[in-house]
Amino acid sequence: MAPHLWLLTTALAVCADPVVAASKADVPGVGQAASSPAVMIQDRWAFHPPAEGNKPLLDLRFLNEKEAGQSGFVTVDEQGDFRLGNGQPVRFWAINSTVGREKPFVPRPRWKNPEPDLDRHARFLARLGVNMVRLHASINPDPKQNGRLTDINEKERDWIWRAVAAYKRHGIYTTISPYFVLTARVGKDWGVPAKPDAPPFGLLFFDETLQRGYRAWLKALFSETNPYTRLPLARDPAVAIIQLQNEDSLLFWTVGSIQGEAGKQLAQRYAAWLRKKYGSLDKALSAWKGSKLPGDDLAAGVVALAGIWEMTQERKGGLASRLADQLQFWAETMYEFNAKMIRYLREELQCKSVVNPGNWKTASPARLNDVERWSYTPGEVLATNHYFGGLHRGKNSSWAVANGHEFTRLSALLHPEKLPTNLRQIAGKAMLVTESGWVMPNGYAAEGPFLVAAYQSLLGLDGFYWFSTASETWEPPQSANGYLPSQAKWPIATPDTMGQFPACALLYRKGYVRKGQPALVEERRLEDLWQRRLPLVAEEASFDPNRDTEAVAPGSPIKQRLSGQVFLVGPVEVRLGGDPARSRLADLDRYIDRKNQVVRSITSEIMLDHGKGVCVVDAPCAQGAVAFFEKQPTIRTRDLHIQCKTTHAAVLAVSMDGKPLASSGRILVQVGTECRPTGWKETPISLMVGKNTVAGFRLEDIGRDPWQLVKADLELTLANPSVRRATVLNGAGLANGTVALQRKGSTVRFKFPPDALYVLLEE
Repeated sequence: MAPHLWLLTTALAVCADPVVAASKADVPGVGQAASSPAVMIQDRWAFHPPAEGNKPLLDLRFLNEKEAGQSGFVTVDEQGDFRLGNGQPVRFWAINSTVGREKPFVPRPRWKNPEPDLDRHARFLARLGVNMVRLHASINPDPKQNGRLTDINEKERDWIWRAVAAYKRHGIYTTISPYFVLTARVGKDWGVPAKPDAPPFGLLFFDETLQRGYRAWLKALFSETNPYTRLPLARDPAVAIIQLQNEDSLLFWTVGSIQGEAGKQLAQRYAAWLRKKYGSLDKALSAWKGSKLPGDDLAAGVVALAGIWEMTQERKGGLASRLADQLQFWAETMYEFNAKMIRYLREELQCKSVVNPGNWKTASPARLNDVERWSYTPGEVLATNHYFGGLHRGKNSSWAVANGHEFTRLSALLHPEKLPTNLRQIAGKAMLVTESGWVMPNGYAAEGPFLVAAYQSLLGLDGFYWFSTASETWEPPQSANGYLPSQAKWPIATPDTMGQFPACALLYRKGYVRKGQPALVEERRLEDLWQRRLPLVAEEASFDPNRDTEAVAPGSPIKQRLSGQVFLVGPVEVRLGGDPARSRLADLDRYIDRKNQVVRSITSEIMLDHGKGVCVVDAPCAQGAVAFFEKQPTIRTRDLHIQCKTTHAAVLAVSMDGKPLASSGRILVQVGTECRPTGWKETPISLMVGKNTVAGFRLEDIGRDPWQLVKADLELTLANPSVRRATVLNGAGLANGTVALQRKGSTVRFKFPPDALYVLLEE
């Protein structure tokens, strides 16, 4: 789930290891430019969610199949891209949704009378361009309800069944994530070595009793007939992806919670692993040059496990060898669990959906992320969860936005090294971001869909799941938990996020921005992974190739480490178990202008000026910009001229008939601006972060319904001789007025309505 629950637990976690504090480079305004020194007061307009209507002019339902899975199960090809059952390539524009989860459970078939809220929700999503929904669930039983180890949470299963049926009817595939360690609890009589009322972090990877329960839950979920489709999920091709578990790993700080009987069990497994590798524990100690740890008792067959903090540090000599063995053991333990569960799904349950083993991060992205993803490789799909936002602190700030909270604003236009799309992709595997979003109270959410659509296309990422909604259609400003005076922290069914879906989903799903050739192909030996050698480029935003000067892998022709700007040029492809001598790098000097702070994509279709905060997309069928327009009020692409006085906005024009913008007879023009609740008030302040002072804000008033958007102040000129009509569309995609067009030769010019999201241009 989102990091709010994780943060609550991590604060109490068991990790005896110290958590490394944020560096200057992690904090906006310290050691780098702040995203915005102040917030301009601008005129706003109220967004009142319109009623959905019949035959809207803006409706992307046609992009979806009549029924999800109608041609068979989704597969992953040799390049790591998704294909439909008929072999047709497919890209997924995705969200997380819990709509329908709160409905009362009625233990009898209702397939003849499907839930109207889920059906309405699915229709709404399909209209906006969504073709994948992740069902983030917890099918394990609740011990407080006297659930036995092998029972399933029937209410949760019923929601999954209903949701799959509803989305399927609207051509939307599902990703099922059935187990979340943070919300899991085990019964005292289950025989699982976990503390009462504490999450069983890491135990699923090696505790055979918990695994027995897990297999029973999977069997009850996938093998029994779904009463709403009359088809078991195992045989339902609308279920595209199964995610084995959410946000658990032996390579994260929470591994420190594995103590007591569970710790003994893991240590015994490690000792057995060492005996198999070396022949005896004494020979292992000799290989480690006598390196010992507190708790070692080799005569009694006890080998202590080093704390995860050691894995984040450079170590040499015998200790480095010892850590390499332990890391390999941890990684193989997770790998073997994933392989075993995939065999169970395939062979015993006859599931044909592709599998993603996990989606978590590690204690050191630079040293451990490739190891984590290697452990996922028994599956066809790899994933991570990665949110975007600035500093946010105050009571309950891990899950709510409330008066008195302090925060910073962070824009990816100025800090592109933090983009959630900056991912090292394992060759031959599909890559997903299964949870993400521009997190409140950041304020720059309107840039998110534009940047994600552009860079997800360039990098060939296979799915980016926005997190999350519980509303059937649009989500109003509302309490984070239903009663606390607050705003929700992860709303996406808002005009600045989901309102920006149509043009962005169309751009991504139709491939209007091309996937680039790799900017970097890095081949890595597994031994280099176990030795925790640094990669050529890391996803970690604070990673500094000028300071992290450890030698690159022996044999690599690339002798320097690279900045995260390489992710803005093109895909970073990683081949695990390969030969570093075959690594190769594009000529980055052709694309990265360090002096002027400009990075161009390897396809020449995307330009990012992170000094000014301007990103331009210029492709035949999709053109536009997201920018701090006060720095550059005029932007030109091959067919589009933008003149904008709005401080921060996203402007995108996309072809709806597949023709280039210059000749298209149907073009969607979409604009996004800052969105806040009515009455929202924030005051600029200086914040102390450690010993550093940064520019930030204090929230004085959380505001109320409805959302208020900054009025767009822009004029557009399009080089297209055939456009004759301009229709204003409301949030339901229905006509809501017209715009006057000024023709001059082969161009057409118009002022975008200040209180609208969309204008449809037609012949």
